[in-house]
Amino acid sequence: MNWLIVTYITYLIISVGLTVWVARTLHKSGRIFLVDNFLGNEPLADAVNHLLVVGFYLINIGYVTLALKYGARAENAQEALESISTKVGLVLLVLGGMHFFNLYVFTKMRKRGLLHKQPPPVAPQGFVAPPVLR
Repeated sequence: MNWLIVTYITYLIISVGLTVWVARTLHKSGRIFLVDNFLGNEPLADAVNHLLVVGFYLINIGYVTLALKYGARAENAQEALESISTKVGLVLLVLGGMHFFNLYVFTKMRKRGLLHKQPPPVAPQGFVAPPVLR
């Protein structure tokens, strides 16, 4: 049995499956978060949500395919399982890192957006003339 081919196919099935599942979950659950971030502008939130999913697929599927050839060659079942677990673990770390980076960016955007909703600061109660310089 060619353990290298089995390792590659198993890795691709698991990694692409995880990427699709995470992307669908984030797309579905992230819509509410994005609508809130964009202050109720649903068309903009939906467009950004779709673009995020496309970028998510491009980055993760690209990483999965590039990482396919890296690592030790699997010569037996144990090495195949170790290789698969290492590669899938790295894919999961990349997926998690991207997720938290997106949350960070959108939380910063939300804070900035909420500042525009705030009432103006208290009006001044007086005026102080600048000192006259001689």
